Amino acid sequence: MTVDPNRIQKDYYEGNNHGDYQFTSLKDIIQQFLVVYVGEGKIISKASETDVSFHAQRALQELSFDTFKSIKSQEIVLPPSLQMILPHDYVNYTKVCWSDSSGVEHTMYPTGKTSNPTSIIQNNIGGYDFSGNDFNVSDLHNPEFNTTLDSVLDWTASPARFHQQYSPTITDPVTGLTTTNPNYPNPTNPNSLPQKDIFNAVDGKLTANIFQEVHDPSGANISFGRHYSCWQEINVDGVDDITISGFGDVPANGTGFSNTTIRLGISSTKGDTRTNPHITFANPSTNGQTFGFAGYGPNFVPHNNTVAFIQWRGGFAGEAKRKSLSSIDVSQYQTVFVLVTMFVPGDLSNLPDNTSVDFTLDTIKVVATGEYNNLQLNPESKTWENFKSSNTSETNTQEYDTDNYDLIVGKRYGLDPQHSQVNGSFYIDNLKGLVHFSSNISGKTVILKYISDSLGTDQEMQVHKLAQEALYKHIMYAILSTTANIPEYVVRRYKQERFAATRQAKLRLSNIKLEEITQILRGKSKLIKH
Repeated sequence: MTVDPNRIQKDYYEGNNHGDYQFTSLKDIIQQFLVVYVGEGKIISKASETDVSFHAQRALQELSFDTFKSIKSQEIVLPPSLQMILPHDYVNYTKVCWSDSSGVEHTMYPTGKTSNPTSIIQNNIGGYDFSGNDFNVSDLHNPEFNTTLDSVLDWTASPARFHQQYSPTITDPVTGLTTTNPNYPNPTNPNSLPQKDIFNAVDGKLTANIFQEVHDPSGANISFGRHYSCWQEINVDGVDDITISGFGDVPANGTGFSNTTIRLGISSTKGDTRTNPHITFANPSTNGQTFGFAGYGPNFVPHNNTVAFIQWRGGFAGEAKRKSLSSIDVSQYQTVFVLVTMFVPGDLSNLPDNTSVDFTLDTIKVVATGEYNNLQLNPESKTWENFKSSNTSETNTQEYDTDNYDLIVGKRYGLDPQHSQVNGSFYIDNLKGLVHFSSNISGKTVILKYISDSLGTDQEMQVHKLAQEALYKHIMYAILSTTANIPEYVVRRYKQERFAATRQAKLRLSNIKLEEITQILRGKSKLIKH
């Protein structure tokens, strides 16, 4: 929407849209083009709003790549996996760097000496392995929970789901007025979730630690049971049936946490933060989801007139043993999900203060019967595994430019610039949508600056006023060049005008200031002729 120049200044300074007068929305650009450039007696006698909208969006994309100041950025603390997911609207990067404790950015450079190729599983004579009977499913990653759950590499975990359903409203028995229950937890609000619970890989085991907060004697703060889940997709194309097993350990009910439960199963859909962990054997498609979210998993696949899962429950003595479930028919699926749910039901308010319970699952195995139709892949390529596990040359090889300058005298001639620096290196795997970093960047604050195509929200689809004319010329040329019976000299004219307007917009948006350039050159001791 075009900004009203006559708006009250108080609204602007107290609002959140500071600096928005620089821009015009794409919607207004389209409407203005239809009014000014289309009609009887004009170059374009007739054009639909759909056509103009299409060409306007294409023009916005093209101008975003090298004319507009449309650089976006993301910052993360690099996890031990040394990988960063490309943003959802990523087109290309402009800069990759990490920032130090002073907030200073250190530019990183791409390496062309390595990559993360697709790694094919081979048999002992070097042939491609499609496997025979009873083979471990190759794309089940981190089944022994030796590393922290990682949604990119292995297990996707859900936030806490409150197990017991309490009313979101309360009614005053005296006045009869209905108000919001302040103690009703909201799973979509992180502030309402338990802050001390743990659900992750701990000491080589998937561990759920449910922590009972300090009890409120007045009963105003109800402590809910919780449900956690994690899941991982596996390929079963060509597989007839599979066997699942795991070692579960749940404590006895004497801990005060009754009916502590672990479930391990094969689901046709992934888990979800709104999953109800109850199971209805008569209707496995919904699994007893009674809270209005029947479309969400775990949708454990049918198995012997019930559904495919095994469970460990806390009883009089608890359970700590390996269990398995065999002959799960997956022949009708191409992919399924190995899904784990761990929960404590009910109201925990009666437990003593600061009580907690641990229950764990370890050493999951998924064994398949049959033969894959497709090539089977290793979780990681050997190339990437070696690159991330090695001590990088940027920081540890004396032949390169490190802090040990006194040890490399005479060894710096002919250095490759991408390695002769101490800031680390990266490469982008566009096929998998990941940025891979060298090992010396682990734990650092990494910044990715990138280009998008500006097609997103209404706030993103806007044009700087210094480039508004360029967008009009782009639309004009695009419509004329795709319209029949338009003279060629007219098309050429607007092609030239488009080029000139784009060049002018690029110069305007470059924001070159003579004083700044002069000062930079003075700092470099350059002779300036006036």
